[in-house]
Amino acid sequence: MTITLAVSDDDIARCYPIMRELRPAIAEVEFVARIRVQEDTGYRLAIGEDHGVAVAAAGFRLGENLAWGRYVYVDDLVTSSAHRSKGHGRELLAWLVEFAQREGCDELHLDSGVWRKDAHRFYEREGMEMTSYHFKTDLRVPS
Repeated sequence: MTITLAVSDDDIARCYPIMRELRPAIAEVEFVARIRVQEDTGYRLAIGEDHGVAVAAAGFRLGENLAWGRYVYVDDLVTSSAHRSKGHGRELLAWLVEFAQREGCDELHLDSGVWRKDAHRFYEREGMEMTSYHFKTDLRVPS
């Protein structure tokens, strides 16, 4: 698998069918524009291709804070359901770790929904550990 940063609008658009599997509420017509907005705050999108076919994608950002030092935070990590169990997720996660190391990061972090048991097994199998709970408050006004 070849992994590169999605730079052009076409690169980003090729990630949509994969990302839709993780983020189904995002409409295709708004996908590229939403990625471009997130890029303003440091978001980057990596695309994994197998023989020219997009099979995996990861959205991530560099950051620094008191708790973790310099880090990579993975917002989105997904392999197309048609291409799972072929090592693509492992390769993409390894690429993210190598990217973080090249950037001088101390840690790599991600959150995963509590219902995503298969993903949790994958992360643990890849050497990640569960270290916290994530809490939220919905601030949207009910309609």
